[in-house]
Parts: sequence; structure tokens; C-alpha cells
Amino acid sequence: MVWISPPKMSIEWLVAWSWSLDGLRDCIASGIQSVRDCDTSAVVTVACLLVLFVWYCYHVGREQPRPYVSVNSLIQGADANGLQNGYVYCQSPECMRCTHSEGLNQKLYHNLQEYAKRYSWSGMGRIHKGIREQGRYLNSRPSIQKPEVFFLPDLPTTPYFPRDAQKHDVEVLERNFQTILCEFETLYKAFSNCSLPQGWKMNSTPSGEWFTFYLVNQGVCVPRNCRKCPRTYRLLGSLRTCIGNNVFGNACISVLSPGTVITEHYGPTNIRIRCHLGLKTPSGCELVVGGEPQCWAEGRCLLFDDSFLHTASHGGLAEDGPRVVFMVDLWHPNVAAAERQALDFIFAPGR
Repeated sequence: MVWISPPKMSIEWLVAWSWSLDGLRDCIASGIQSVRDCDTSAVVTVACLLVLFVWYCYHVGREQPRPYVSVNSLIQGADANGLQNGYVYCQSPECMRCTHSEGLNQKLYHNLQEYAKRYSWSGMGRIHKGIREQGRYLNSRPSIQKPEVFFLPDLPTTPYFPRDAQKHDVEVLERNFQTILCEFETLYKAFSNCSLPQGWKMNSTPSGEWFTFYLVNQGVCVPRNCRKCPRTYRLLGSLRTCIGNNVFGNACISVLSPGTVITEHYGPTNIRIRCHLGLKTPSGCELVVGGEPQCWAEGRCLLFDDSFLHTASHGGLAEDGPRVVFMVDLWHPNVAAAERQALDFIFAPGR
């Protein structure tokens, strides 16, 4: 019988395989020894951090969105002695006009963040800048223009605006002058039966009497009043720049009796321009904005920035009758469409 020796290659392979097992065994042993030599406190620290990270991820994942700030509750303060005039300081901590604090700015910034999450930060540069530095802006403004609540930086500044600033809306209002006047005259007949008919508000003044009849008050429709002036209310829907969904938006009939003087005051913001359509304008009536006097004219619109120091007066005789204007708040023409949308969100009534 012939003995056949195993191939040389098979022996070499077995030796190499044995060497590989030895290397693997050494590697595992080395790893175990490394774990044994590791500092126990370091392992505990890493474990704690890992647990905290897992807990944080769980907490954030189940957290519900925070509610929006009720801007409307901030801007609508309590009446002072039953009289509402929109600029007498009521000293209420819930009134936006009376609250100038970093807390308010933080709430507004939160609303801006919520808007940006839903839509975009694009075009929000001025609003972001305004909210971030609101305290500095309000405190450093010259006394001629000091909006009491919100200042949007980098807007052109002027007490009065030309009619072309909001040409479409001015033309719509002036074309409907007779319609608005007729509905006012129907309303005003109720004054012969009582001193203050339902729906009218009396505002405090140092002399005389100042009445307002709101269709939209700080962005909120007043249904009972709108039903009494249906054509005028429908007219608001045809205006392109009327501020209708924002606490800075108003639409009302404003009446000054002879001998009335409205104390100098500032409006809450510079993002709007106030439009007065003259309905009844006796001689001796005057509007002064930023130190510049102007007179109303029947059937004509007068546009001004009420964030400037301003006052109105009726120096006529009793037989001249009241001065009457239809007042509507329109967007400042240099506030961009994206900014209007964001500001409507931030200052939405009831949010």
C-alpha cells in the first residue's frame, strides 16, 4: 500500500487558521480588559446623559403647541369711569396701551415665531427687527411721533398722506359719500329721543362732547351697529387696504359737537393711516397732526398718520351743528403684503 502525504498547502492553511483564532481570542480579551479598566464614574456620567437625552426627546415629541397670546385682551383695556376714548391711560395691566414691557415684546415675538413656523420667515425682517428692539424704538422716538404700542421701523414718516397713497379706497369712499351720509342722518335722529342712543359711545374730552358709532372696533365687527348701517358696512368689503382682521383696525362714525376739543394724543402704531371722509364739516373745525393744521371737507377724504401727536377741535357755534366724519383705518402704503399678513396674524383679535 502506498502512503500518500497530505498536500503542503493544507498544512499551511491549518496553521494560518489556528493563528487567526489566537488573534481573535486576544482581541476579545483585550476589549474585555479595556472595559474593566474604564473609569466607573465616566461610564455612569455617559449613561445619565443618554437617559436625559431619551427623556428630552420623548417630552418634546408629546408636548402640545403653546396657546397663542391673547393680543386682543391686551389692547382692550378697562373703561376709565365708564368713558372710552382710546388714549386715556387706564392703568390696567391687561391693556396693551398701558403695558410697555419686555414681557409684551416676548409675547409678540412668540406670535411671530408661530407665524413663521406655519408660513415663512421670508419678508419678516422689519417685523422681527421691530419686535426685537421695540423698547428702544418707542423710547428714542422724537416727541412728535410716538406710537404707544407697536413701531415698525423704516417706514416713511409724514403727518399727512396724499390722496393717491390709497387711491382706490379713497375714490370708493368718496363715490359713496351720499350713502354713508344718509345712514348717519338716520342714526343721528335717535339723539332727539335720548342723550346717548344704543350703539353710540361717549369719549372723554376736556370740553364739549365726542361720540363714536363703531362698525368695526379693534378688528371686531359690531353686528348690532352694522345692521343699522348695512350699506356702509358692505362698503367696507370693497376697500382693498382696510384693516379688518387686526386689533389696529377700526371703522366708525365720529361726531364732535360745537365747543369740543380732543386732547393731544398718539395712536397705537405707525403701520396704518387713518382716513377721515368728511360728512358734515362746519367752519371752525380743525385737525392738527404733527403740528400741521388741516380742515375737513364734505365728501373728501383726509389721510394722516395718527402715531403723530394729534388733536381735533370744533370751534364753531351751536347753530353750526356737529362735525361728522366716517373714519376707516387703512394700511400704510409701504407695509408689504407679506408683512400685512404676518401682522394680521400677530395682532389678530381674540388670539
